[in-house]
Amino acid sequence: MKVALIGVGQAGGKVTERLANFDAEMGFDAVQGALAINSAQADLQSLSIETQLIGQDRVNGHGVGGDNELGAEVMQSDIQEVVNALDGHVTSRAEAIWVVAGLGGGTGSGGAPALVHELQRVYDVPIYALGILPGENEGSLYQANAGRSLKTVVREADSTLLIDNDAWHEQGESVEGAFDTINQKIAQRVGLLFASGEAIEGVGESVVDSSEVINTLREGGISVLGYASAVAAEDSAENINTVMTVSRQALLTGTSLPDATTAEAALLVVAGEPDRIPRKGVEKSRRWLEDETGSMQVRGGDFPLGSDRLAALVLLGGAERSDRIGEFLERAKQAQAEADEPETDPAEAFADDRLENLF
Repeated sequence: MKVALIGVGQAGGKVTERLANFDAEMGFDAVQGALAINSAQADLQSLSIETQLIGQDRVNGHGVGGDNELGAEVMQSDIQEVVNALDGHVTSRAEAIWVVAGLGGGTGSGGAPALVHELQRVYDVPIYALGILPGENEGSLYQANAGRSLKTVVREADSTLLIDNDAWHEQGESVEGAFDTINQKIAQRVGLLFASGEAIEGVGESVVDSSEVINTLREGGISVLGYASAVAAEDSAENINTVMTVSRQALLTGTSLPDATTAEAALLVVAGEPDRIPRKGVEKSRRWLEDETGSMQVRGGDFPLGSDRLAALVLLGGAERSDRIGEFLERAKQAQAEADEPETDPAEAFADDRLENLF
């Protein structure tokens, strides 16, 4: 799948850079162009991809301070400069444009939906969003921002692939370490999805085509990506159970949105050495995926890749009925309600009997 990537905000820029670098390192040639957009100059300076600063007349390169309404405004104000900057990044080879953003901050949260809206008007290829949800402990401002941003971007994009920050990090990691782990996993897993149909090593029996990715995402709404891998035997007949196992793990424990298993459409991609991929195992896994997701639109195929492991990618389209989405939106609603409460006079805190004196 040939794609153009546009990262908006700090998280969006970092993830876009990782995706572009992973694609180049693997030699997939799926990423046709990558651009990072931000209102904070400092966040752009460390990136190795091309960048575009917005909102200079409003925030003077200092960012929007978590204000996603201001993030949307500066994107709308500079939208023509942004579209002009995309020349050379969105080529005729691109089959889709992906706007990448963290949904909890300011520039990404507000700017990404505004950009998606404009791109829908300008381009005739699918415009997808890759949105990163804040973890449960990231603060009420991030929850409230993400709730508003998610509802807007889902309405504007052809499909929104969600990554929950609580899904792909290791327990006990520092905040900075957790974000680095998450970004690395996004790059590997979403990068493999982009590369589907861009076969590099060998020829599989039933290679996945990029049109199958697009057709799975055609359901719109929210999409989810699952991943798992295991060491493979050299004889494909010995890998039937391996394919079944990694397919189950990809859906049940390895998705970007935990507990999201119901979908309108699904795609199973089995990646590995063609000689190690068992046709029977892929077909059994595809039928299992039909039963588990409740969808009659389950596609499946191979991704030939030089490796001693077999990996399963599971893409779900139309997965917004997930309980996880309901839980997040309730959390965002509560955070918004708290933010809307009227502020009290700070002087009244001194007379509050619930606060004990230090001495």
